[in-house]
Amino acid sequence: MKYHFKVHKEKTGYWAECIELQGCISEGDTLGELKENLADALNLYLDEPVTSEIAIPLPDISIKKGKNLIEIPVDPEIAFLVSLRYYRKMKHLSQKDMMKLLGMKNVFSYQRLEKKTDPKLSTLMKIKKIIPEISIDYILQQ
Repeated sequence: MKYHFKVHKEKTGYWAECIELQGCISEGDTLGELKENLADALNLYLDEPVTSEIAIPLPDISIKKGKNLIEIPVDPEIAFLVSLRYYRKMKHLSQKDMMKLLGMKNVFSYQRLEKKTDPKLSTLMKIKKIIPEISIDYILQQ
């Protein structure tokens, strides 16, 4: 999963802003430093609290790299969480609904899935049945 940033050159370095995520920006003295800083800023921006009701938009796949436009990949764990929350909310499912559909005993077990966890393959298979739109290939895209 990659988000797109518009890069601006200044006399003393660079800064960039995410096209899809308002307020996700960073700067750097060099392009390399800028890319590292953007990756940190992006992952922090996307790492929402489990109780958040915000449906963070997924990257716009119609946007292509070009002059002054770069793609920054999301950490795969965070990309999974963002995708899971996004599709759950688009299907109007609560965390409690997902807990029941996945056969979990309590909502806290499900909330761990939405907060940096390493789910079992069997859990991923159940999620894929509930939310077939989730693509592991897309999440792992670097």
